[in-house]
Amino acid sequence: MGLLLLLTSSLLSSYFHAGRVVTAQRAFTIRDITLSIEPSSDVTRDTNVTLRCQAVVSSSGQEPMSREYTIYKDGKTILTKTSSSSEDLLYTLTQARVSNSGKYKCMINIEGKQLTSNTKKLTVTGLSQPILNLNNGVVSEGEETKARCVAPGETGSFFFFFYEDTKEILEIQASSPLAEAKIRLSSVGIHKIHCDYTVLVTPESFKSEGSNTVTVTVKELLIMPVLEIIPPYQIFEGDHLTISCTITNFQLSQGSTHLYLSQGTKLLSTGTSQVNHSMIALAKDPGEFECRLEMGKIVKVDTKTVAVTELFSVPTLTMSPAEVFQKDPMTLTCRSEIYASERLSKEDLTYTLDPYDSHLTQRGSGDFYGRTLPFIFNYTCTAQAKGIVKQSKALTVRPKVAVSIPKISVVGRAVVNQPFKILCQSDSGSLPINYTLLKDVTEVSTISVKFPSQQALFSVTISSPAEIGKFMCEAKNSQRIPPLSRRLNATVIVPLTHPTLTVIPDAADISEGDDLILICGVDGTPPVTFNWYRVGEELPLHTTISNQNHSNYQVPLLSKHHSGTYLCEAINYANKVVRSEPVVVEVRMALWKKALIGGFCLLAVALLVVSLVVCFRSKRGKREAASELSVKPSSPKSDDSLTVNLTHDTEVYNADTDAAPLYNGTEGRVANGARDSAASLPADISNRSSYSIPATV
Repeated sequence: MGLLLLLTSSLLSSYFHAGRVVTAQRAFTIRDITLSIEPSSDVTRDTNVTLRCQAVVSSSGQEPMSREYTIYKDGKTILTKTSSSSEDLLYTLTQARVSNSGKYKCMINIEGKQLTSNTKKLTVTGLSQPILNLNNGVVSEGEETKARCVAPGETGSFFFFFYEDTKEILEIQASSPLAEAKIRLSSVGIHKIHCDYTVLVTPESFKSEGSNTVTVTVKELLIMPVLEIIPPYQIFEGDHLTISCTITNFQLSQGSTHLYLSQGTKLLSTGTSQVNHSMIALAKDPGEFECRLEMGKIVKVDTKTVAVTELFSVPTLTMSPAEVFQKDPMTLTCRSEIYASERLSKEDLTYTLDPYDSHLTQRGSGDFYGRTLPFIFNYTCTAQAKGIVKQSKALTVRPKVAVSIPKISVVGRAVVNQPFKILCQSDSGSLPINYTLLKDVTEVSTISVKFPSQQALFSVTISSPAEIGKFMCEAKNSQRIPPLSRRLNATVIVPLTHPTLTVIPDAADISEGDDLILICGVDGTPPVTFNWYRVGEELPLHTTISNQNHSNYQVPLLSKHHSGTYLCEAINYANKVVRSEPVVVEVRMALWKKALIGGFCLLAVALLVVSLVVCFRSKRGKREAASELSVKPSSPKSDDSLTVNLTHDTEVYNADTDAAPLYNGTEGRVANGARDSAASLPADISNRSSYSIPATV
């Protein structure tokens, strides 16, 4: 409880100290600000308009806060006011004018915090009718009158316009609703003057209706310029003209006077009271003459037009023939087709050619003969009579260049039985050039070359190489005999045919360890690209380009895995692939392997023979031992006897001789050579399959 009291006393001390009251910082926020236009945003002239700026501010205290309001029109400040009241700020436009139209907004600022309202547009319509006053309703010619145009009750930036009848004659910019100007009317007579104005309210403008109309009478001065030309008519070239410019009633002139005599835009002479001028009439010169009087601001003019008849027409220069070649003969003719027979005869006209050193000789009146120069040249001619000189327009002679002997060539490659292009072209010659392709004496086709970028390309097909030499071409750009080219000389590509694949050595003699040579040959034009393939493999075994009709591929040290089917392909510039018939290659066993196997076989036979001999001798020794034994029958049950079974493979030999077995079990009979010896055997031996030998054997 004591702690709470201590805290409360500390807080109170922050407000009260030494008898003074300290105000804590107030919290506030500007919630909103709006601008409204009363009674409406669209009003007519003389309406009282109020701009209401209303701000909504929330604060933590009761005391009023200082607020600074600013009102803007079209981005410019028109009012700044500071207030401690929370009431709305009101800005009044009394008797609004068009100049008050614009875009308005307001801003509030409280202790550095600012908030701006949305923009509102005010439109005021209606302008007062202007009033025009003139200080003088009757003036003399050239005299000025003072005009005054007023826009009653209007404000803003103005443009005033003054009109003579319906024509605008003056424009004045002013910042006040009043404009004054001095007006000089253009001609003698009665003129109606009025004015109007425009109020500029960026970016728009508002135009008023027209003012009242004021009538002004302009009286003519009796002073006038006078223009005289002698002779006045039937004027021919070369005639002398006398021209005078004077003033009537010169004594009535006011101030200084100035006279100006001119022909067209050319000023001939000037003076104060009288001007005289003398000249030679020319048809080419303008026929309009003017005498101009200037007296202060007064300008008066007298004009006359004279017609001058040509003594002779401007000459024309022509060339014959119309088309010439370098160093060809030509004739240039200079003529004036029209001349005034009343004043001039044809013989009075003389002609000359320019330039003087043109290397052409004059033959007769206006005819010039010579040879064409080898380059472009410009000529002009001059006709002259009675002091009048006239020059023709320039004639440009462009001599054509005769076509040179054409050259004939093949574009790309010439392939038998395939279309190809033949080019005919001359090194020089004026276009157009007609190129004609000939085959012997027969015309194949004609092409006209009219542009430098164009070419004479002929498409042809030949069936044999010999035909290529029959083509020629001629070039023509004139009536001359056209030059002829040489006969076409070009390499002709014959497509490949009859491909063959030759195997060395012969297919029947190929053994392991041999070198295999595959020779591929074709008929056709080299160079030839050869490819060797083994059937079953996608990529070629070997590729080569040969300048002959054949080539070979060597496979060294053959083995069994080189056995297979081989073929070759060939292609040349005719782009036609040909393929040989496949060849089967079987690699046989090497001779040394055969010899080795034979040796092994002979060795095996020898070993077999030796084995047989050893076996034979072994058996012979047994027969000799058996001959010493006595052969006698024995009881089948006797244990002292050995029973020998005679099978079909058993041979019984005579103990006394080795010539032949006594009994051949295989054949089942007694050999013929031992019949006598077999008699000593038991009589039934031939009927028994076995017999007993005493155990002593």
